[in-house]
Amino acid sequence: MEHSNQIAQTTTDNMTVFERKTRDVIVRVEPDFLHEQSSPSDDRYIWAYTVEIENQSAAPLQVVERCWNIADSRGQTQEVRGAGVVGEQPVLQPGEVFRYTSGAPLSAPSGMMHGTYRLENPQGERFDVDIPVFCLDSPHQSRIFN
Repeated sequence: MEHSNQIAQTTTDNMTVFERKTRDVIVRVEPDFLHEQSSPSDDRYIWAYTVEIENQSAAPLQVVERCWNIADSRGQTQEVRGAGVVGEQPVLQPGEVFRYTSGAPLSAPSGMMHGTYRLENPQGERFDVDIPVFCLDSPHQSRIFN
């Protein structure tokens, strides 16, 4: 199994994109803090995150399941599992990119997410691809410098 342990992080126009490649599939995530939907005085911090799943293999692949692990800076954790993504089980043709945006609420000013997508090839083989660890850091998080 080809698996890359490298997580790439790039920043452009104050937006950070996290990237991870597993087998011939690249998953990119770009989180965005939503000021207008958040209410720090009520411990409500909302993020949107945009995901791109890129099929670099020679065969079509279908996204059949997802598993997200979400942790906030206060130690609360949550696991979210389900079929497909955003109500779909998209089939990505070779070279195709599937892009969607979803959201995550936290009760703390920062946290992190990561997970896996389970994909299926035309032969019925199912395998997991990693969603990179990405940070959810709001401007309301106190920063401590050493």
